Amino acid sequence: MKLALDQSRIDAARAAAARIARAVHAEAMTRTTVAVERATLRLFGLDGVDVDYVPLPNRVVDHLAAEGLLGHGAALPFAGAMLEHGLDVQALGEAVAQGRITLTLPRDIPAARAKARALAQTACARIRANVATREDKLESAALQRTPWLYLIVATGNIYEDITQARAAAQQGADVIAVIRSTGQSLLDYVPYGATTEGFGGTYATQENFRLMRAALDEVGDELGRYIRLTNYCSGLCMPEIAAMGALERLDMMLNDAMYGIIFRDINLQRTFIDQFFSRMVNAYAGIIINTGEDNYLTTADAYEAAHTVLASQLINEQFAALSGMAPELMGLGHAFEINPALENGFLWELAHAQLVRQVFPDAPLKYMPPTKYMTGNIFKGHVQDALFNAVGAMTGQHIQLLGMMTEAIHTPFLQDRFLGIENARYVFDTMRDLGEELSITPGGRIERRAQEVLAQAQAMLEEIEAIGLPAAIGRGQFADIARQSDGGKGLAGVVTRAEGYFNPFPELMLPESLEGGPA
Repeated sequence: MKLALDQSRIDAARAAAARIARAVHAEAMTRTTVAVERATLRLFGLDGVDVDYVPLPNRVVDHLAAEGLLGHGAALPFAGAMLEHGLDVQALGEAVAQGRITLTLPRDIPAARAKARALAQTACARIRANVATREDKLESAALQRTPWLYLIVATGNIYEDITQARAAAQQGADVIAVIRSTGQSLLDYVPYGATTEGFGGTYATQENFRLMRAALDEVGDELGRYIRLTNYCSGLCMPEIAAMGALERLDMMLNDAMYGIIFRDINLQRTFIDQFFSRMVNAYAGIIINTGEDNYLTTADAYEAAHTVLASQLINEQFAALSGMAPELMGLGHAFEINPALENGFLWELAHAQLVRQVFPDAPLKYMPPTKYMTGNIFKGHVQDALFNAVGAMTGQHIQLLGMMTEAIHTPFLQDRFLGIENARYVFDTMRDLGEELSITPGGRIERRAQEVLAQAQAMLEEIEAIGLPAAIGRGQFADIARQSDGGKGLAGVVTRAEGYFNPFPELMLPESLEGGPA
């Protein structure tokens, strides 16, 4: 079941997206952020909180900012002080937080660089060991056919989440996503330890990651399957959460280049810097990212704005490539959100999904269920979810976030998830090879719709290239929401890089083909 698409249009759209991303990236790499430098310290091994429960990475980075040193990066002053005082990472972080040591630029820059590289190499070795563990577990586990069944847990209590996650895995889920506590994306710090009091979700902390990873490994071993773990790598602490996920062997991260700007009003400059570092870490750790284009269709009309999804996916693809990410890790997002009252809406959903599948043939696409037009009528909702699953099966989607018939009523109960899994498994099994048996009518409604969306996306990208991505976001061209480059939360955490700025991770994590990669 293939669309006859104009490959020259796809190539032109992708080339425009590449130029858009490179222009933004070049500007972003003249600066750093507090989150990037905190992530660097976390990868070095700094963890814990002070007597006021402020995370030590925050204390050290705030100290560097107060001393006017943050533009040089955290790595050099911190590694230099370790050599000067003979302290390990944790002891130095505690001493700085207690005011017993003042960080300065090291007198012996080459020695400090060497020390920082050694710390970074230790972190990279731990991350690569996690990659090897994942690969070993996948090799020994039963083959998981796609689409993977993706389910969420969101109790607010990590121990309750573990109970629900185990149940979901036993019912057939392939991927467990732990929804973050409401508003965590706007916190400019990462909470510490195991948490039990989240609202609408559970705080993303390194200890929570460790606990859930261990629980899913345990239940996966019992079932003879590998259960993938997902969390949210977005917001003001995007790089830090990527670092924590890499250290604790998460498998997927919600990690979009523009979602935080558009939907959380996080500063545009801050986000573009942070998304590069976070995706670099995710790519090195073999973590599949999920982008957030599906959210565009909750605020804009899914039919009229379909081309904005494709344009954003192409931009997200190019930003991810600049971070060293292979297409096999790019879980580009889209959704089944057309108004069910629209005549031939199923045809348009099929056209959009097949278009995305063909434009990104190697990407593990993440397909989102209907939410905007779920009314609380559970019987109609179950039918809508079945149609969504049918499109996923027919078009070869890779990651299928299961619809819940109780969407818009309450957070799903265990039985709601069971019915969602039952619905999906029935449709995927009974329609397993349907897409290979069908052909799309040349010049018919589905093909014409896909060609129209592709042409609109190309035109949109060429317009964005002409005015620049910040200006396009300022005009509200994505999701009908406008954000300005000097507005939003977190701008104060953006710092111009000083001459001699140093961070050891890009040269270790980026492929050789990218600037800053290993020599």
